[in-house]
Amino acid sequence: MPFAVFLLGVAVFAQGTSEFMLSGLVPDIARDLGVSVPAAGALTSAFAVGMVVGAPLMAGLARRWSRRGALLGFLGVFLAVHVVGAVTDSFGMLVVTRVVGALANAGFLAVALSTAAQLVAPEAKGRATSTLLGGVTLACVVGVPAGAVLGQLWGWRAAFWAVALVSLPAVVAVALSVPGGADGSERPALRGELRSLRSPRLQVTLLLGALVNGATFCTFTYLAPLVTEVTGLGSGWVPVVLALFGAGSFVGVGVAGRFADRRPGVVLGVGGGALCLGWGALALGAGTPAVALGLVFVLGALSFGVGSTLVSEVLYAAPGAPTLGGGFATAAFNVGAALGPWLGGTAIGAGLGYRSPLWVSAALAALSLMVTGVGGASGLVGRRNRGADGSRTGASSSV
Repeated sequence: MPFAVFLLGVAVFAQGTSEFMLSGLVPDIARDLGVSVPAAGALTSAFAVGMVVGAPLMAGLARRWSRRGALLGFLGVFLAVHVVGAVTDSFGMLVVTRVVGALANAGFLAVALSTAAQLVAPEAKGRATSTLLGGVTLACVVGVPAGAVLGQLWGWRAAFWAVALVSLPAVVAVALSVPGGADGSERPALRGELRSLRSPRLQVTLLLGALVNGATFCTFTYLAPLVTEVTGLGSGWVPVVLALFGAGSFVGVGVAGRFADRRPGVVLGVGGGALCLGWGALALGAGTPAVALGLVFVLGALSFGVGSTLVSEVLYAAPGAPTLGGGFATAAFNVGAALGPWLGGTAIGAGLGYRSPLWVSAALAALSLMVTGVGGASGLVGRRNRGADGSRTGASSSV
C-alpha cells in the first residue's frame, strides 16, 4: 500500500473527528447556546447536508486542479471554519460553519478517495478504501472521546480548537506525500462521468450506503443522552462509550478490508442482517450497562465494516467516473448522515424517548437488508466480472 494513502488517512482523521465529535457535545452546545437537544443534534444533519451537496460539486470543480492543490485548498478552508465555530456565540453562525466545513470536507474526501484508488492496483480498491477510512475509525477511537473529554473539562469550544490544531499536521502530511501534478491519465468528460449515475448497480449501491449510514448516525448522534438517561451511567462514561464504538469501527474496517475485494456479497448480506438484529437488541437492552457497552462495540464494527465495503463497491461500480466516483460515494453516505439524526431527533421530539433512535436505526437496517436481497438476486449487489487482465470490474454478473 503506498505510504501516501496512509498519510491521507491522517487528514481524514482530523475531519472525521469534526464530523463525529458532536455526539459527545450535543447536550453542552444546547445548554450554552439556548437551544433544544434535537436542535443541537441537527448540527450533525447540517454537516451531512453540506457533505451531500459538496461531494459531487467540489469533486467536479477540482477536476482540473492538481490533486495536492485541491486537497490543500479544502484543508485550509476546513481549518479556518473551525476557528470561527470556536469563537461564535450564535447558533445560526455555528450552523453556517458546519455547512461550509462540510463542503470542504466533502471536497477533500472525494478527491482523496479517487487519489487513493489511482495509487493502487485496480483490484486493490477495497484495501485502499479501508486504509483511508481507517482515519475515520481512529477519529472515533481517539478524536471523538478526546473531544468529549475536552468538552467536559473546558467546554465544547475547546473541541473545535483541537480540530483546528490537529488539521495543521494534516496539511503538512498532504503537502509532503501527495503528488503535485495530474495523475497522467486521460480523464473522461464531465458529462460522461455524470452519465455513470444511470448505472443500476451504482444506484443500488448508493441507496444501500445511504440506508446503512442513516442507521449509524441516527443512533450515534444521540449516544450521549442514551448513556446518561437510559443506561443510567454518569457523564464521565460518555467518552468511554464513544471510544468503544470507535474501537469497534476500527476493527470492522480492518476485517472488512480483507474481504471487500473478494467477497463483498457475504460482507453486505451477513453484516446487514446482524446490524438489523443488533440495533433492535440495543434498544431492548440499553438499560443494562454490560449489554449496552458490548453492543456498542459490536455495532460500531458492523456499521463501519459494511459501510467501508459499500464505499469500495461504489468505486468498482463507477469505472467511467474516476474523478467523481468518490464524490458519488461521499454524497450518498451523507444523505444517510443527514436523514438519520433528523429521524432520530423527530422521534425524540415526539416524546418517544432516547431509545427511539435505536428502533429507527433497526428499521433502516432492515430496509437495507431487503435492498441487498433484491439486488443480490438480480446480480446488482456483491458480484463482479473479471476483466481480461484478471482484475475485478464494476460490471455485474449473473454467474
